[in-house]
Amino acid sequence: MPKPSDSPQRSPRSARPVYPVLAGLLLLLGLSLWLALQGGRGEEAPPLGQSEPGTPPAAMVDEALCSGCHSPQTKAWQGTHHQLAMQAASESSVLGDFNDAHLQEGEDTTRFFRKDGGFWINAKGPDGTLADFKIAYTLGVAPLQQYLIELPGGRLQALDLAWDTEKHAWFQPAPGQGVTFKHPQHWSQPQQNANAQCVDCHSTGYKRNFDPASNTFASHWNSLGVGCQACHGPASRHLEWAAKSRDSANAGITQKLSRVDNVTEVETCARCHAHRAPLGDGSGHAQRLMDDYLPSALTRELYELDGKIKDEVFEYGAFTQSTMFAKGLRCSTCHDPHSTTLKAPGNGVCLQCHNPAEKRLAGIDDKRLKAKDYESPEHHHHRQGQAGSQCVDCHMPGKLARGNDLRHDHGFSLPNPARALRLGTSDACLSCHRATPGDRLAEQFRQWYGDDKRGAPRYDDSLWLVRNGKPGASRALFQQLETKDLPAIRRATLLAELPTYPSERALKAAANDLVNPSPQVREAAVKAVAALVPPEQRRNLLAPLLIDPVRAVRIAAAYELLRLRATGLGNYEKSWTKAIGEYEAALLSQQDRAEANLKLAVLYQANGRSDDVEHYLRAALQRDPDYLPALVGLIQWLDSNFRWEEGRALLDQAIANHPQSPLLQQANGLALMRKGDREAALKAFAESTRLEPDNGQYAYAYAVALHDSGQLEPACQQLEKLLEREPANREARLALINYWREAGQIQKVQALLAELEQLNPDDPSLRRE
Repeated sequence: MPKPSDSPQRSPRSARPVYPVLAGLLLLLGLSLWLALQGGRGEEAPPLGQSEPGTPPAAMVDEALCSGCHSPQTKAWQGTHHQLAMQAASESSVLGDFNDAHLQEGEDTTRFFRKDGGFWINAKGPDGTLADFKIAYTLGVAPLQQYLIELPGGRLQALDLAWDTEKHAWFQPAPGQGVTFKHPQHWSQPQQNANAQCVDCHSTGYKRNFDPASNTFASHWNSLGVGCQACHGPASRHLEWAAKSRDSANAGITQKLSRVDNVTEVETCARCHAHRAPLGDGSGHAQRLMDDYLPSALTRELYELDGKIKDEVFEYGAFTQSTMFAKGLRCSTCHDPHSTTLKAPGNGVCLQCHNPAEKRLAGIDDKRLKAKDYESPEHHHHRQGQAGSQCVDCHMPGKLARGNDLRHDHGFSLPNPARALRLGTSDACLSCHRATPGDRLAEQFRQWYGDDKRGAPRYDDSLWLVRNGKPGASRALFQQLETKDLPAIRRATLLAELPTYPSERALKAAANDLVNPSPQVREAAVKAVAALVPPEQRRNLLAPLLIDPVRAVRIAAAYELLRLRATGLGNYEKSWTKAIGEYEAALLSQQDRAEANLKLAVLYQANGRSDDVEHYLRAALQRDPDYLPALVGLIQWLDSNFRWEEGRALLDQAIANHPQSPLLQQANGLALMRKGDREAALKAFAESTRLEPDNGQYAYAYAVALHDSGQLEPACQQLEKLLEREPANREARLALINYWREAGQIQKVQALLAELEQLNPDDPSLRRE
């Protein structure tokens, strides 16, 4: 079963180059030795309070039992956003106006009213007809409150409308999207399912408990809201300790956060305050974040070039790339962990360290911290008490999430309007002074603070070169990866760019990070290595990671070694079987999601379990009939199994239902090409590029189809347009080189090769010319 995004037959010269393994026995032995010496943790030692071997694991208890001994903490916690994160709908918890209020969005009107002592809406449901639905739970308290509706099968669906607690009005958090009952963001659709998307971070001790046989949930939580055990772990063993003499050194606390390092504390908070994907059902405690979740890197969809947040990605990604985190700060440095409030008003939190008296907090690396009056206008150049005089105004610029929720960026960045104008990123000065021309702001800023005299290449400048395919891109990429103090999340982000600039040097850089202390870096390095070498050359480099101490890394290594299943993995066979089993278990625990079922189908095809492939493709469509990647996968599977007519009927119906889908148009083009109807295929490919002109995959597929249909010059024109938009698109560049050579346009070939050499002088394709 090809992947849904597979392109037509590629030109042989544009295929991925094959590189020799550079690391050899020294790297293999070094990696094995490193794993043995680390003993399993990676960055830091595990927290206190883990169960002794052979003893039952700790269990969740009634949250009310904690208050008996911990009344100050309980009092501080009561009434917080954590405690009120999720509540049963009641007179005291529901803040919205349900007194026959109305909100019209597009052609649809939603009515909010009271009935039978409950809170109800009248709106279009899953079938598109108007009906009454009862509010079951609330989510959040300010600046907006959302609501959950319970549907048959134990489904909790998040209403796509919210109550603004400041303006006292109903609103649509994502206006202008034309949200009808068929739209993915409509409250009744799978993408708004709260069992999978919301409840785990709004409750304590949550399990989805999805039954794939009946397609129903029996979700369970220990308590609503974020309680003590959400952060400290199950408390049964602690209660046993408290009931005894209390003379044991181990108090039974799974997570004794007052004694852990900043990485462990931040990862504890990141279980909810991170943009991440789950690796199972429920969260463990006293283990690494990446044993339970896979956090996102700084992708172009989620973050700006300089690492600033674009939307609601929560705090973890920004904070872990900050100088503050590197110096030892943690969440509780600024926020009281129980009340969640700031530890001081106004600038007071920052002044704990940034002050003229050289007062510092314990455990903070302050070697390069300057003692000065940071509240003085001589520093911030704004009037006291006005916008710009507060630290957060300039160093924590915010972005609105969900329509009205201002989320401050926790990267603690330095404003620089000139750089922002050059890179196309946001900037505190430019955002606040929008009426002033940018060049004037940049000059004023330069007069106040001088020129940036930093000698080493900046991360954002380098990433701009890399992602925009500018001369010197590969060298800038390698320079950043050679930086020793590069934050782990930035290093992981850069490793993902290496396959665009392949070379022996790129492979060496990726292989070196297979032993990085950070599991996020190791996981990214596994994927980079796999992209740079063919399957038969991955064994020696990736097999040792099958016994990595962190589950996400083991899973990544096992997946990238799938193609070696037939030839065997020697001494690592048992480790691979165990690790690929962990990956399968992670997907099986998420069968409520269409995406997980599609991944299971891909896994089983690659693993030789063909009888299971179609079942999970159809299961994906049962979970979400409009999940088009699974539909395309099923169509291609039917085609490859000589059931072309069945697949054709599915595709025709899908196009009729989704005429504006570029993915379906591309799938149609691929199917028609396989059947030899090139004229119809070209029309389908052309339509996919018309529907999504900025998608490089569709443009590339169309160009290859044109070439294979004998239309050489139009194929070249299509690739030239693509390279204008995406100069770093190596695949398109190599195909265009091959096509122009075929056309006898040697000068154009030489010009493209010269550009490639400027981008990546070590590209192996240059050696073959």
